[in-house]
Amino acid sequence: MPDTRAPALRAIAGPRLLGVGLAAALSAVTIALWLTGDLGLYINPASTGFAVTMAIIALVGCTASFALPLGAEADHGHDHGHDHGDEADRGHHHHDDPATGSAAARHHHDRRFWPVAASVTGGVLATGVVAAIVLTPPATLSAELAMQRDTGTPPLFQGADTVALAATGDTASFGVGEWASVFATATNPEAFDGDEVTLTGFVTPADGGFALTRLVITHCVIDAQPASVAIATADAGDLGTGQWVTVTGTIRDDDGALAVHPTAIDTVDQPKDPYEY
Repeated sequence: MPDTRAPALRAIAGPRLLGVGLAAALSAVTIALWLTGDLGLYINPASTGFAVTMAIIALVGCTASFALPLGAEADHGHDHGHDHGDEADRGHHHHDDPATGSAAARHHHDRRFWPVAASVTGGVLATGVVAAIVLTPPATLSAELAMQRDTGTPPLFQGADTVALAATGDTASFGVGEWASVFATATNPEAFDGDEVTLTGFVTPADGGFALTRLVITHCVIDAQPASVAIATADAGDLGTGQWVTVTGTIRDDDGALAVHPTAIDTVDQPKDPYEY
């Protein structure tokens, strides 16, 4: 007698592979990036502990789920003899009534369709993410992307408090992101005239010289925002867009617009951690 369960088991195995299997793969990739030190190229280091912990929990859960025999979830509740008999009786009456039988058939189809559809959709999305991470070597976002995202405004979550702190002279920890906020929003730019800075970033085009730019991340690379400060120089040399440099100089108030007047511009390699947070 042919095994009528084989097609059903295959239908269950596909969604399980797509859903659970690829979720496990995504978790494994997250852990691998953490072990190799490349996870910081994708998320804010402050979120690393949470992301890795969740990946480990998901990986353990996915592994444990494969201990469940295929089809066991579909058989749940089918061993109750009395209920089964009642269902058979109800099914008999449904067949007697075409309208009721049709409604029951649609209900049964919906109960099977939506879980499978959800598993397949999740699996396809996970496949795309895993494939992108595995096939594409870890890399930073490009200068071209930063220029595309540049709206001429400072990064979010930086503003009045940053400017107030800068006014006290406590700017030792300021990077390009903080100074970009000061340059864009300070109402008394003359207060910062004469401040000395040393900043590292990559070159992007700007009038009157070039801009020193960094990408600022809140949670992950998806929300990366460009931050730039003007570098006032008549001679940028052979610096091309995307070239990483360290600029040492003095902030000057040029008719109400702040800019860094450089005393030294040194080309450098891309930092291991190229983002600001």
